[in-house]
Amino acid sequence: MRALVLGVLVLVGVLNGMQEKKMHTIYLAGGCFWGLEAYMERIYGVKNALVGYANGKSDQTNYHELHNSDHAETVKVEFDPKEISLDKLLLYYFKVIDPTSLNQQGNDRGRQYRTGIYYTDPKDEPIIAKALARLQSHYQQKVRVELEPLKNFVVAEEYHQDYLKKNPGGYCHIDLKKADEVIIDPKDYHKPDQAALKKQLSDLQYKVTQESYTEHPFENEYDTLFKPGIYVDITTGEPLFLSTDKFDSGCGWPAFSKPISKEVVGYEKDTSYNRLRTEVRSRVGNAHLGHVFEDGPKELGGLRYCINSAALKFIPLEEMEAKGYGYLVPVLQKAMAKKATQHP
Repeated sequence: MRALVLGVLVLVGVLNGMQEKKMHTIYLAGGCFWGLEAYMERIYGVKNALVGYANGKSDQTNYHELHNSDHAETVKVEFDPKEISLDKLLLYYFKVIDPTSLNQQGNDRGRQYRTGIYYTDPKDEPIIAKALARLQSHYQQKVRVELEPLKNFVVAEEYHQDYLKKNPGGYCHIDLKKADEVIIDPKDYHKPDQAALKKQLSDLQYKVTQESYTEHPFENEYDTLFKPGIYVDITTGEPLFLSTDKFDSGCGWPAFSKPISKEVVGYEKDTSYNRLRTEVRSRVGNAHLGHVFEDGPKELGGLRYCINSAALKFIPLEEMEAKGYGYLVPVLQKAMAKKATQHP
């Protein structure tokens, strides 16, 4: 019996160790750590956030000694790389900092409020460096975010941990709602070459997406489908539309009020058939999707994205996690709950 118990304990320990190995850690300084901690905890894939002080002169400090120890208020972020990449996590981080501000974020000023990304895995350094270079390309001023190996991290006092949960009205310079904004990273999706596309797609799918053909109305796969899920680009898998934004327009093709994120589609002038229309194309695949018109329901924004079923692939809600779209499950569920309250 004792051997059995020991065996179970060893197995539990191994499983826990495996779970720990799956996690990845990065340390982010972005001004007052109360807000950054609460923000990070809202992001899909982040499993834990802990506030502390990093990259100071010594391995000991406290909140009142930061002006002497030169530590930065920092959040230790543990995340599952299978659910969110470091690259995408940094995109969320960049959304809530002023990267060109030196030693100041929001109303807070001083060295302890500097911005920085501190790593423990050397393999992270080139990923972070590339992300900062891309960020710099959007600014004329110099980006002031430090990039350094982690050193002298000290866990902050208990009253700082989960501060905004304990004090919901506490000061926070970060808009926590930005964690709910969808980030669909184009680097996660790739367009096959034409030869591969011809093998991958049906004749109709190829003609629609690559030759701007329009399928027949009322005789297509998704016109009358209203199950919960997402619609992705058939050529790349990039997410395009939520099922909650789909409505019955009576036109014979799937109709949506808006894309899942404005960045995932592009627009071109279409003068074919002696008509002036606005063509909609996917971002990564540059696939022809359909057209957008200004005759949609006013309560939904007034637009009607008239999209070919053959340009889309539907991913049901229950399959999203398994197929790599788990990060969009909370987005869809929140949209479903909102729609339910509006249309009980």
